[in-house]
Amino acid sequence: MLNLRVRPAVNRVVDPVAGGLLRAGVSPDAVTVAGTVAAVTAALVLLPRGAFVLGPALITLAVLTDLLDGAMARRRPRPSLFGAWLDSTCDRVADAAIFSGLALWFAGDGDDRLLLSLVLFCLVSGAVVSYAKARAEGLGLRCDVGLAERAERLILVLGGVALAGLGLDAALAVALWLLAAASAVTVVQRLLEVRRQATARDAGPAS
Repeated sequence: MLNLRVRPAVNRVVDPVAGGLLRAGVSPDAVTVAGTVAAVTAALVLLPRGAFVLGPALITLAVLTDLLDGAMARRRPRPSLFGAWLDSTCDRVADAAIFSGLALWFAGDGDDRLLLSLVLFCLVSGAVVSYAKARAEGLGLRCDVGLAERAERLILVLGGVALAGLGLDAALAVALWLLAAASAVTVVQRLLEVRRQATARDAGPAS
C-alpha cells in the first residue's frame, strides 16, 4: 500500500545512484547481500543490547538498499530470475533478524514475557503474510492486498524501537500490538482474496 504511494518520489532519488553503481561494475545481487548482512548484524548485535536509537538507524539504512538494488535491476536489459529470488529471500532473512533481536532483548535484559510473545507472533505472522503472497503467485494468482505489507511492518517496528530508545518506553509496546493486529488482518485479507480468485478460476470453463 505504502510502496505504491512513495515509490515514484523515491525512484527519482535512487535511480541516479543505481546508474552510477552499475557503471562502476557493482551488481544488484552484491548490493542485496551487503544490505542484508548489514541489517542482520545491526539487528542481532545492537537490539539485544537495548541500543534502540543506533540499532534502528543502522537497520533502516541497510534496509533502504532494497530500493537501490531494485532500481539497479530495472536498469538491466533483462530481468534476473535469481536476483528476484535472492532479493525476496534476503528480505525474509533481514525481517527475521530484526524480530529475533527484539526477542533476545525481551528474553534477556528487557525481561518481558508478554512482549516477547508479541514479538514472536509478529515474526510468525509476518512470515505468513509474505508466504501467502508468494504461494498465490506460484499458483498464478495475484495477492497484492493487505493492510500491512513489508514497508508498513518495518516502519511500525523500527519506529517503535526508535521512540523507545528516545525515552517513550510505551511506544514499542504500542507498535508491536498494532503490528500484530495489522498482520493478522492482512493474513485474513489475503486468504479471502486468494479464495475469491481461486473460486472464480475453478468455476470457469475447463480448458
